Amino acid sequence: MTARRRFGIGIIVAAGFAALVGSARAADQVVVYSANESVLDNLVFEAFKKETGIQVQPVEAGSGVLMKRIGAEKDRPQGDIIWGVSRSLMQTNAQYFQAYRSANVDAVPPEFRDPNDLWLGTNLHLLVILANTKAVAEADMPKSWADLADPKWKGKIAFTDPANSGSAYTNTTLWVDLFGGGDKGWDMTKKIYANLKILNKSSLVFSGVGEGEYPLGVSLEYAGYLWQHNGAPVKVIYPSDGTVVQMEGVAVIKGGPNTEAAKKFVDFVSAKATRELILAHTFRRPARQDLDLEHLPGGLPTLAKVALFKYDEAKWTAERDPTMKKIQDLIQATR
Repeated sequence: MTARRRFGIGIIVAAGFAALVGSARAADQVVVYSANESVLDNLVFEAFKKETGIQVQPVEAGSGVLMKRIGAEKDRPQGDIIWGVSRSLMQTNAQYFQAYRSANVDAVPPEFRDPNDLWLGTNLHLLVILANTKAVAEADMPKSWADLADPKWKGKIAFTDPANSGSAYTNTTLWVDLFGGGDKGWDMTKKIYANLKILNKSSLVFSGVGEGEYPLGVSLEYAGYLWQHNGAPVKVIYPSDGTVVQMEGVAVIKGGPNTEAAKKFVDFVSAKATRELILAHTFRRPARQDLDLEHLPGGLPTLAKVALFKYDEAKWTAERDPTMKKIQDLIQATR
């Protein structure tokens, strides 16, 4: 055998070894595109690694940005999992997901999972009113969304600009429907907007209420319980005229580099023990319905005890662009 041939064989062997090492590394990691806060991501990713030995490579960004990235990468996917995005985004981007029937699917009600197993609900968010108990006496606490239209609350209700927040957009359109739809619904919504302090980020709403800068805020359920847990004088109010459940879910990205690890992540993040861990540390309501919420950290009420409104998510998703223009006009008219 010539030296040249031996050298060529050596290159082939080395290349094969490198490929094997690369495959081994790929099997020990999963790339998760996440729209969650880093605190939640870090909690779950560390627990997942501890249980499975699989390292998570996180890519954190807004849900819209992540979906655009998945679309751009469709011919050569770089991610394995998308986690923490809304039901509407899951539905409108389902072509990028690979069907996987999780071991935990039966614990999640049909309304919080795809009928073809393309995505599975993980977190549920309820839109609520937050009140600072040192700034608002118990007798003066609002009990409904309609109460927020009282002129006494002018400039005292923190709210996120719907241009920057999907939940604020949902909240606004919920009010329109709740108060009768059409001009009647928009007129009542305008009265509430006249009392709102419009802020650029959602975190400024719950921190503003928790620190006493604003007596009231319109926010997500978990934020109130988190601030309560940290010692802030915050009360969570479930509006008597009805609120809406916003779902976030998880899906396996079609053609991702490590589909088997992705499936393990779906099972892990939707498992009962993981949902209890998430609830204890971040107070996110689980999509699965077999946890005794009232006796777990936070003491969250079951959905059966909360007044819920039948919100037309599909309609408002389809009408988002003209509705956002109307909301911005509403903001200008009420400043």
